[in-house]
Amino acid sequence: MAPFRTLFRQLAVSIEWRALLLIVGLFVAGYFLPVGTARFDGAVLEGLHLVRTYAREHVIMCLVPALFIAGGIGALVRRDSVLRYLGPRAPKPVAYGTASVSGSVLAVCSCTILPLFASIYRAGGGLGPASTFLYAGPAINVMAVILTARVLGMEMGVARATAAIVFSIVIGLMMHAIFRRQGPDGEMPAAAMPQTGPPARPLSQVVICLSALVGILIFASLGEGASGDGCAEGSWPVKWYLTGAAAGVLALALVVWYGARPAVVAGVCAAVAAASMAAPRHPEIAFVVGIAGLGLTMKTGSGDLAVWGRHTWAFTKEIVPPLFAGVFLAGVLLGRPGHEGLIPGVWVERAVGGNSLPACFFASVAGALMYFATCTEVPILQGLMGAGMGKGPALTLLLAGPALSLPGMMVLRGIVGTRKTLVFVALVVIMSTLCGFLFGALG
Repeated sequence: MAPFRTLFRQLAVSIEWRALLLIVGLFVAGYFLPVGTARFDGAVLEGLHLVRTYAREHVIMCLVPALFIAGGIGALVRRDSVLRYLGPRAPKPVAYGTASVSGSVLAVCSCTILPLFASIYRAGGGLGPASTFLYAGPAINVMAVILTARVLGMEMGVARATAAIVFSIVIGLMMHAIFRRQGPDGEMPAAAMPQTGPPARPLSQVVICLSALVGILIFASLGEGASGDGCAEGSWPVKWYLTGAAAGVLALALVVWYGARPAVVAGVCAAVAAASMAAPRHPEIAFVVGIAGLGLTMKTGSGDLAVWGRHTWAFTKEIVPPLFAGVFLAGVLLGRPGHEGLIPGVWVERAVGGNSLPACFFASVAGALMYFATCTEVPILQGLMGAGMGKGPALTLLLAGPALSLPGMMVLRGIVGTRKTLVFVALVVIMSTLCGFLFGALG
């Protein structure tokens, strides 16, 4: 017993020292906090601005539908079905092809893809295919690639599309090779997990429900801005009619197949219609009413519908707090596009000039830390290239920036752990750097 008492005593001392160092560190940081200086105060304000921008433009239309999709995958999709197409023993062409295609059809940012990645990863999907999906979602964005070709030139657009497709598969394969002895939960291989019983409902019902939610996510995210999109009185963009049609399919499916209470669903539909007519220039209001109604429908439901709601809420609690903390920190360090945080913008412009390897590496690291909303990296790069940024660092930023962000890293660490997060980030940074350097040298 003596050795154990000694061990526990040493452990207690170690914990006490860590607590003391933490308290002293917080005191010193607070004592010397540069409040009142223009740079620090401006950086804090930039962090708050970025949080507000993210909340207004990306949470309602992108993140919330993604959370409901993730909850649906976790509650409705059988583990053995995920293993069949995305598991470690699935044929590699099927697994990685499915992951890359599934990710590329979603016009989402590096943060919105995380709930979907978490649901696939925890449902038994192999780390490799799940990592391919994680990179492909924001990086192989069809709208962003087209915008890149139109604004920055066809050569840059083709290079971005080609490299991103190759990267998504290579990164997934390397993640699988590095962590091949570990399963999705980090303890046992996914292939060894017990298979579930017969499905509770036909796969077609699950596919139609989740496809309707994916349609809502895609259609609502089309165009610039999340609120209004220039809606004139009595005239809405086609995207809102498509979003409404997808929502109607979802409402009907929930009543017919999932036992949702017809009175509740009818009341939600009436409330959404009333909000749409009362505020036609602000369709986000009707969208919020619909989101609240979907949550109420799941809360008052039973069986799979109630389980779906619980899964969605679990993902929300896990992902949203660190995501907003990361967005604020990214804003403090680097500011919004066109504004400065603690790091002066002139440093960035000087560091990415030319096509040298250090310039590409700096562009990759800066892109990994910054938060880019969908398609916003293109106008930012247009300005940087006008200030002297080389083609190599520009491509590097296009490959690393949309796929990574400081908020995304913080959330990803909570899903897969520190080691896997660091390896994924390192792979993206290194491959983006080398690809950009070669592109700059050849161009």
